[in-house]
Amino acid sequence: MTRTNPGIAAIALGAVVALTAGCGGGGGAPTPAAIRVTSPGPAKAGGTLYYLTNQPADHLDPQRTSIARDISNEIRTVYRTLTSFPVASGKAGTKLVADLATDTGTASDGGKSWKLTLKDGVKWQDGSDITCADLKYGVSRAFATTVITGGPGYAPQFLDIPTDPKGGSLYKGPYSADPAGQALYDKAVTCDNKTITFRLSKPVADFNYVLSRPAFAPYKADQDRGEKSNFTVFSSGPYQLQGGWTKGQGGTFVRNPNWDPSTDTIRKAFPDKIEFVEGLSDVAIAQRLVSNQLNDQSAVTDRAIPPELRPNVDVNPALSVRSESVDSPYVDYLVPNFARMTNPLVRQALAVSTNKSGWVAANGGPDAGRAAQSIVSPMVPGYTPSNVFTAAASGDPSRSRALLAQAGVKVPYPITYTYVGDSPAIAKSAAALRAGWEAGGFSVTLNDQTDTNYDVVQNPANANKFDLTSASWAAGWPSASAVIPPLFDSRANLSAASNGSDYGRYQSQAVNKSIDAAYATLDPAAQAQMWGDIDKALAKDVAYVPLRTQRRLMVWGSGITGWINNPAVNGYPDLASVGVNVPAN
Repeated sequence: MTRTNPGIAAIALGAVVALTAGCGGGGGAPTPAAIRVTSPGPAKAGGTLYYLTNQPADHLDPQRTSIARDISNEIRTVYRTLTSFPVASGKAGTKLVADLATDTGTASDGGKSWKLTLKDGVKWQDGSDITCADLKYGVSRAFATTVITGGPGYAPQFLDIPTDPKGGSLYKGPYSADPAGQALYDKAVTCDNKTITFRLSKPVADFNYVLSRPAFAPYKADQDRGEKSNFTVFSSGPYQLQGGWTKGQGGTFVRNPNWDPSTDTIRKAFPDKIEFVEGLSDVAIAQRLVSNQLNDQSAVTDRAIPPELRPNVDVNPALSVRSESVDSPYVDYLVPNFARMTNPLVRQALAVSTNKSGWVAANGGPDAGRAAQSIVSPMVPGYTPSNVFTAAASGDPSRSRALLAQAGVKVPYPITYTYVGDSPAIAKSAAALRAGWEAGGFSVTLNDQTDTNYDVVQNPANANKFDLTSASWAAGWPSASAVIPPLFDSRANLSAASNGSDYGRYQSQAVNKSIDAAYATLDPAAQAQMWGDIDKALAKDVAYVPLRTQRRLMVWGSGITGWINNPAVNGYPDLASVGVNVPAN
């Protein structure tokens, strides 16, 4: 999901880049804004940074990574992309800058063609040059949807490659011996020495923003193990994986000796080592960071302080310099499974009986978020409040029962809600939703997944095993084009092996047509209005039920330097800026 992000008053201000003869500027990052030094002395190189988390990484493979936390970490440590975002807070953090490329790209043909040139001197961890062929190969992997599963469908969605009658790309990726399909890909993505050109099926005014995602990172063909590459890393960034990665436990990254900071104006790479520790509870993480003992002085986390511990932080003066509340562009939402919930009146009953207030209260109350009116964050162009059924945030059980009666179904109507129950707050959230739905005429089975939910809901074989699930999403770049198509364009999402991020298996030719029209509209204001109209249509069809826009209280150890609230990494610790400087006891 990208599934989870923040602090982006600035994202709404970062309007979609205009299409000019040479879009974007040079590769230099703007001066960092509001970098906080939280222990004595300036940020400096050295030491070990500890990253404490509950949620295991879904993938380390760049073409499979879709969770915002993992994207943020990977693009700051091990994977460089053609474009990226600087170490900065506020509006400066959303300014697109060059990374592997010499600039942020040149658009032509009305936005259907984008050209970028690699910098000199960029290396893989083995010292070999990163080439245009590596970039092209990396993008090609996204088409192998039966091998590289679970990733975002940006490349199949945007590149000018025909589809078959079922909507799948005629190019099946680099593992398929299909000369005709390969020829189609070779026409859409071309290399001329160090210059790569992407030819798109339609104008995309912000395609150079899309290129900042790890799905477009280079990949060295002789390092590719296909489906076995999920937790392997071959680095183009300042760190490389030491030994292996164990899902649920984590792994250790050390300096990549072949990363050259003279080619990288973004990443500061202060720590010598970064140890990721997975499998800790949110409460344990919060207690360790508040106590601030030993290695925890050098620790950060992606997890917000749980609601039950927030008062302890608020009243502790020592934490005032190492904590921050960040507005999050993440929106929590529910996804009905259209393979099962086929009756629109049943879906409407579900929507009007959903207790958003209970979800908000269970997840920390108003300090941690508010009831949502759209799947698009209010900070993103294209946001349009869409309470299309005019239901109260606490739900309307009587209207729900009336809708079920109108649908002619047996009441109570049975539904299964599947979710990841990785915290007490999530358990309370599920209970609040169940109470609202059962008051509205549903009989609810809670299916708590102990690991990741996405392996279940993204697998077409499980289409009949659940009725709805929950997710969180934030715009990957400052446009609703980073929200609506990734979640609801069935042409990009649905395949025999995966439904991508379209967890509810939503398919609408009318919505797909409207998406194409929005992409073809290069004026940012007009395009934003069109995304808003599509959003309302999706809400009326109950393609989703918005729950909450998030706010998070983040805490870090006293030895952390260089903390910033950077919207480019969704308010998570910016591993391009933080360092460690543990004071003597």
